[in-house]
Amino acid sequence: MNPFLSKLLIDLARKRLEKKQVNKPVSKKQIVPLVRRFQVELSHAIKEYFFIIIGVFSAGFGLKGFLLPNKFIDGGATGISLLLENVTSLKLGLLLVLVNLPFLILASRTIGVKFAIKSIAAITLLAIVVHFVNYPIVTEDKLLIAVFGGFFLGFGIGMSIRGGSVIDGTEVLAIFLGRKLSLTIGDVLLLINVIIFTVGAYTLSIETALYAMLTYLAAAKTVDFVVDGVEEYVGVTIISNKHEELRIMLTEKLRRACTIYAGKGGYGKQGHSYDKDIIYTVVTRLELAKLQTEIDKIDRNAFTIMGVVKDLKGGMIKKKPMK
Repeated sequence: MNPFLSKLLIDLARKRLEKKQVNKPVSKKQIVPLVRRFQVELSHAIKEYFFIIIGVFSAGFGLKGFLLPNKFIDGGATGISLLLENVTSLKLGLLLVLVNLPFLILASRTIGVKFAIKSIAAITLLAIVVHFVNYPIVTEDKLLIAVFGGFFLGFGIGMSIRGGSVIDGTEVLAIFLGRKLSLTIGDVLLLINVIIFTVGAYTLSIETALYAMLTYLAAAKTVDFVVDGVEEYVGVTIISNKHEELRIMLTEKLRRACTIYAGKGGYGKQGHSYDKDIIYTVVTRLELAKLQTEIDKIDRNAFTIMGVVKDLKGGMIKKKPMK
């Protein structure tokens, strides 16, 4: 790491410890673990915001290079914003913020405040990009506009999700309603978009609504390709010598239930098997970035296995957001 940055993190760690330990000297042994945590948080934050920035510029290209010049619409909050932009005199950048704001307030309660703050930053950046960046108009062919406009928009949404945020708030609403109504998130998203396309057919034209459906399908499939489905849960198995610290982090810090399996390692230092606890937990795809950051803080070499969970019933995962 850069020497200046390392010194900055050490000074920050020392000041934080000095606040907690008034009139007590701070030792190097206390500083090192805290600095390591800061390094993990910084590296993960840089990676996540890098994903978000790529996502925002990709979505901006899909909107201004394809959809906007040809008065096309899409599904979700972006589709609502495009629809309103076509029937009102308001700018799309402003509409993106206004339409997504209620969803982000809901996100702060259902997923977490940090997630909501990152999403606000991502949507605000998208609004700025749409308003100020001049993308070239790529084509006037309606089929190409629908397919590739949806592709770039979906890629942007997917990359933002990988960065731990959203630039289209209807996913948050779908998660919330899915928990309340016992519906799948895919079903809720479909219902929301049917309403949007019906309004689009009435206010614009049936042809525009049909192309909008094609745009939505292209975007949805691209999002699935990038993040393997926002509506899916991920089962995470963690194998580490620091299993007790990881268990405490999951249950007390992230407020997530976990299951402990009594396991036996198949290959030790001398070739002998040895006992160890294996942790299994389930999180949403939107919470995965936060979990990976916390695991790295404790054990960078932890063996982590992740698999998509198609169906989920019971437990604590749907009851409260991560801290």
